[in-house]
Amino acid sequence: MNRGTGLFDTPTRALSGAVKKQEKMTFSARPIAFFANFSPMRALRWMFAAAVVAAVVVPCTADAARRARVVRAGAYDGVWNVAFATTAGNCSSTNSVPFTVSGRRVSSAGGGKVTGGIGRGGSVAVTISVGASRASGSGRLVGNSGAGRWSGIISGDRCRGIWQATRTSGF
Repeated sequence: MNRGTGLFDTPTRALSGAVKKQEKMTFSARPIAFFANFSPMRALRWMFAAAVVAAVVVPCTADAARRARVVRAGAYDGVWNVAFATTAGNCSSTNSVPFTVSGRRVSSAGGGKVTGGIGRGGSVAVTISVGASRASGSGRLVGNSGAGRWSGIISGDRCRGIWQATRTSGF
């Protein structure tokens, strides 16, 4: 036992072996010494250089990101003529409605209430309501055209179909 603590003694040879292993472990202080020898003037120069780099880089990346959003957001601006065709249900076979796209919003360019939006890559989702009739559709716009599917209740009948869109004018 070790000095009345109730713990068993550990042979001295085992401890000295462990100590020798710890003595062999070393690390280099060279990277730390690089900063330790900085004079206050040298440290100020490094901080100034870092500040200049940050001042030049950060606004450039922010401007590029803002320009990318502006181009992306307005890529589909204009009036679109959307032709609906019924593939199931007792609704009129075709109908055409003008929509307005401004930024990422889709709204009506004619009768009825149209709400919706355009996501990344031209994905579009729209809800249309005229009186008691209501339909929703989704699809994709690419360049000056687009296509997708729609479904809803038109004059009390459940219907679904496809739609095709063509941009008729830009802003």
